[in-house]
Formats: sequence, C-alpha cells, structure tokens
Amino acid sequence: MKRRVISVIMTAAMVLSLAACGVQAPEAPAQTEAPAATEAAPAAEATTEAPAAEAPAEPAADAITLVMAEVNPLDTIVGMTDQKFKEEVEARSNGSIQIDLQASGVLGSENDVLDSMLGGGGTIDMSRISAFALTSYGGQKSMLLSLPYIFTSRDHFWNFATSDLAQEFLRESSENGSGVRGLFYGEEGFRHFFTSYEISDINSFKGKKIRVSNDPIMNGLVEGLGASPTVVAFGELYSALQTGVVDGAEQPIANYKSNAFPEVAPYMILDGHTLGAIQVVITDEAWNKLSAEQQQVLVDAGKAASEYNRSISEEKENEVLEELKADGVHIIEVDDITPWQEAVKPVIEENIKGLEDYYQQIVDMK
Repeated sequence: MKRRVISVIMTAAMVLSLAACGVQAPEAPAQTEAPAATEAAPAAEATTEAPAAEAPAEPAADAITLVMAEVNPLDTIVGMTDQKFKEEVEARSNGSIQIDLQASGVLGSENDVLDSMLGGGGTIDMSRISAFALTSYGGQKSMLLSLPYIFTSRDHFWNFATSDLAQEFLRESSENGSGVRGLFYGEEGFRHFFTSYEISDINSFKGKKIRVSNDPIMNGLVEGLGASPTVVAFGELYSALQTGVVDGAEQPIANYKSNAFPEVAPYMILDGHTLGAIQVVITDEAWNKLSAEQQQVLVDAGKAASEYNRSISEEKENEVLEELKADGVHIIEVDDITPWQEAVKPVIEENIKGLEDYYQQIVDMK
C-alpha cells in the first residue's frame, strides 16, 4: 500500500516537473492519428508531384528502367529529341520509369538494335529508329514514308504525323506480330547525298558506289541515279568513305556534321530526296510490363517529345548548314528537282503496289 502511494506521488511530481519545463507529456493512443494521416495523403502527393514537371524525380526503389538505343550522338536533332522524351517520361512518372539512354551507336546500328529487340531477351527495350528501318521487318506502311519526294515540305510531313493515319502506321508493327510498337513520329530534316569526290548535279553519281543500309527503297533510289548501292553498316561508314570502299552516302544535315563525315566527304548536294521520318518504338515485352498508367505516361511523353522535335528541327538544321559552309564544306544547291523525280519514278511505282490508297492519302496531305 505504501509503495502504491509513493508511486502515485512520484508520477504526479514528474508531470508537474515536465509542465514547469514547458514539455508536454505524450498523448496516449497513437492509433487515433492514423485516419488523419490517411486523409492528408492526397495533399502530400500533390506536393511531391509538382516539381516533377520541372525536373526528373529521383527513381523510386521499385522503378522500371527501360534501355533506349540511339545510333546518333546526343547533340543531333534526334539525340535532343531522345533526351526530351527521357525527361518527360521520368518527370511524368514521378521517377517510376527511368530511361537509360545509350547514344552514339554503342548498342549497334539500327538493324542490329531491331534484331536484338525482336529477338527478345530484354537487353534493349526501346529505340529511336528511321521509319524505313521497319521495312525489312514487315513494316509495309512505314515503307511509304521513305519513298523519294513523297513529302514536299516539313509542313506536309507534320500534316501526316499528327493525323489519324499516322496512328494507324504506328500500330502496324505490333498488329502484324513483329514484337514492337510505335509511340510517336518526328523528323530529322531532309536527307541529302554527300561524297568524297567533287559533284555538280545528278549526273555526278553515275558509276559511283553509294552507301545504303539494307533497304530496298534506298537501293532503288541509288540505282535510279545510275550509281551502285553498297551496303555498309553505319558505324563503319566513316572508314568506308576514308578508304574508298564507298564514294558517298546520304544523311540529314545535322547527322552529317555530328558524325564528322565532312572530314572524309566534303561535298553535299541538297537534293532532299526524303524527309528523315523517325519514330520511337518499344518492344511489346517491355510495354506489357508497364501498368496502364505508365503506358499512358509514355504516350503523353511521346506527344511532348514530338512537339519539341517539330520546334527545333528546322532551326537546328539551318544552324548546322551555315556552320558547314563556314567550315569550307562544298554545298551544292539543286535548281531543278525534276530530273531527280523522274529518275526515281520506277522505285515509287514498284513499292506502292497494293498500297496505292495509303500513298495517295499521304500525297494529298500537302
């Protein structure tokens, strides 16, 4: 009994002492705070999401990492577009999706990358590719985008790229069972021929060896110019030009400069045979690992990256063209494109068989 009285007196003394020091004794049941914390959660989430629109969030512990391949350096139009896409994905997903962007061809050429993606295994999840790269993998609709002179201007291309028809084209590779799906379109400028020897007009190509990828459209185009199409991997093109394995090749202006081709092929003729249509693709395997919300993040980020690409492409191309002229590169203007168009008619007629309606739809969008 005495012990109980003493215990009570000591407890009361401690409480009085704490109060005198300005310290509050803890409230008993912590469980009563749980509902309040749950109700406050939405406000806390909104606070953490706001900065994500400005800068990529730190990756969550269970973040999904998608490996993305790019054959060109990051300072090209396509490299800058890739970086914009990466930033948008990581910000919009609040860090739950991370893009591991591997540029400058470290994962191989476009064909190497596509072979890896379609072969499975998950080592490469995404890639920025030229639209025509899917031609060899059953992309018949995509093939139309690389036909010579199908686009008369950038506006003409963007009329297509923002249309419902473009969405149908993006779905083609997944619908035909190829194992990849397109997310969005962009462009890297008109493609032009460049050579290691002096050129002046269309007749300068006769008998020359011009580098091509393994693509039937480009093969037909080069043959139409009277030249010999020669397949060379993109990563080997510089040395092939340097050693005379090929006499020329073709690229958009920005890629031509970024890959140092002017050092070994300082002549470029502005024939603009195709507009370099690009698209970003993801494997079905990687796509199916994402939640519906994460898939929508990729779609929305793709739209933002596509708009960004449209805003920078022409300006960047013009800047590079002026730099090339200042560096002494021989830039040859084409005053009359008619002979070029006549020379490639056979390759157009051959490759639109069965796709005449799609071809005409694109042509009519100018």
